[in-house]
Amino acid sequence: MARLFSIYGRRDVHLFTLGVVTSILSRFAGLVPPLVLGVAIDATFGNGAAYRLPLVPTAWLPTEPVAQLWLSVGLIVGAFLLSVVFGWTQGVSLSLFSNRVQHRVRSDTYRAMQSLDMAFFDDKQTGQLLAVLGDDVRNLKSFLNGTVSGALQLVVTVVGIAALLFYLNWQLALVTLVAVPLLATFTVWFTRTVRPLYRALRASIGDLTGRIEANVGGMEVIKTANTGDYETDRVEDASWESYLRTWAVVKLEYLYQPGMDLLAGVSFAATFALGGYWLVVGAPPGFSGDLLVGEFVTFLFMSQRFVDPLAGMGRIVNSYENARASGERIFALQDQPARIADREDAVALDAVRGEVEYDDVTFGYGDEPVLRNVSFSVDPGRTVAFVGPTGAGKSTAAKLLLRLYDVDEGAVRVDGHDVRDVTLDSLRDAIGYVSQDTFLFDGTVRENLLYGRFDATEAEMIAAAEAAEADAFVRSLPDGYDTRIGERGVKLSGGQRQRLSLARAMLRDPAILVLDEATSAVDTETEAYIQRALTDLTADRTTVVIAHRLSTVRSADLIVVLDGGRIVERGTHDELVAAGGLYATLWAIQAGESDRDALAMLDDAGQ
Repeated sequence: MARLFSIYGRRDVHLFTLGVVTSILSRFAGLVPPLVLGVAIDATFGNGAAYRLPLVPTAWLPTEPVAQLWLSVGLIVGAFLLSVVFGWTQGVSLSLFSNRVQHRVRSDTYRAMQSLDMAFFDDKQTGQLLAVLGDDVRNLKSFLNGTVSGALQLVVTVVGIAALLFYLNWQLALVTLVAVPLLATFTVWFTRTVRPLYRALRASIGDLTGRIEANVGGMEVIKTANTGDYETDRVEDASWESYLRTWAVVKLEYLYQPGMDLLAGVSFAATFALGGYWLVVGAPPGFSGDLLVGEFVTFLFMSQRFVDPLAGMGRIVNSYENARASGERIFALQDQPARIADREDAVALDAVRGEVEYDDVTFGYGDEPVLRNVSFSVDPGRTVAFVGPTGAGKSTAAKLLLRLYDVDEGAVRVDGHDVRDVTLDSLRDAIGYVSQDTFLFDGTVRENLLYGRFDATEAEMIAAAEAAEADAFVRSLPDGYDTRIGERGVKLSGGQRQRLSLARAMLRDPAILVLDEATSAVDTETEAYIQRALTDLTADRTTVVIAHRLSTVRSADLIVVLDGGRIVERGTHDELVAAGGLYATLWAIQAGESDRDALAMLDDAGQ
């Protein structure tokens, strides 16, 4: 919580200060009516006591009963008006403060999350991250907006009323305040007990959010696999776990809050019983002096206002612990180290020619390497293709070029620069990437095409769409380029999504183009059109192609054959077919010329 205020609250400390001050003034104004009422009962209405107010010189106060009455009415009405004004000011200022802090926390947390490497996202559920950016940030906002002001009001109320009670009758005040140590002890116990329960609760909410998010995203698979009952059971299990964690907290709350109410009620009852006895019979044993009716009335009003906030301290502590658990999750995400980041001496790639070199590269997502001692180079403007069986490491090799991951050994270089020594922005600006898992944002076709090249002209956008064989189908959509395509482009076919992804890459006009199964979701005729477009697109730029369809890489300047993470062959299409190795076997199978011997060779390769 201290970190939250010091980092995110400093800019708007004036709003927080205004909220604190007006909260204090509002509470002090709320103490005036019962105090004035008690004085008026004893002095104005014939009990013979002097009309006196704390901190007000006697010479300023009227001596006539009528004047005292109207002054009392004026003070009470004025106090209520000031309480309303101060309360409104406090609410507005703290609301502005909390909402601005919420905005900064969420923005910084998202920025920190976005800077993390892909390995982090490989290990995290999307729902857990959404819970941090959503529920946890909102918890902090609620704490700042309501709980902080409530805590301040509690402190002001308790201190102010305690002072007034001692001013009115210090002996009776001791009776009222005897419950305070018990309330404090009970609160300390509750705080220590509930803290780990809230941590577990926040984690379970993240798990539930993750399960629901994954199922909504995979709804088509769930329906086609007819696994609705299975997924319902999994959501129910996650929901039940969240229920159990919630109930563990609620059970403790239902023990703590009534306990606080009981202690506060006993304190008030003891004050009423002792004060009533004092008025009816006389000073109780051990007590001395007189107690006036007005003083007793004021004492009862003040006592009630004193014990009620103490009884409500449980809600404040509860909210604080909830916010604390959320703050731990937020700052844990912000403090996550970004392993893929610019070095201090990183240089920007300038006028990229497109020379690519892999120098004895070894990489693994865990302990087991996915790529082993991979070395090759490609000159600017040339095309290199990665082929091989599924799981051979083709896509991984391409992702190392974009520095989505860092190599474990060796180096990947662009124009002679190790990609770890150049800025990420300049590296990724120089590379266009089209993945086999095409992702489109919920928006219009135009917004998706311009993504990453927001300053492109209409003519440039249309030219890129035409080059990717996308313009014709886009114009056939209800609103053309302004048609909304739904989340992840669900309103489009796989081939249409892939062509838009190609057009988006073409519009960026990168020096290096990476095509990861870029034509895997299109029909043969559309693939022929796209291949023709790619011939023009790749003519003057370095191109890295990952392909299962070997027909798409026949014209590549270099074909690198991967198997088990190692380069087992390299050369042109004709050279590799003539060599009769793994590539020739894969080519024979795809060309429809395979026989048992070819399949046996593939089995020998580990497939």
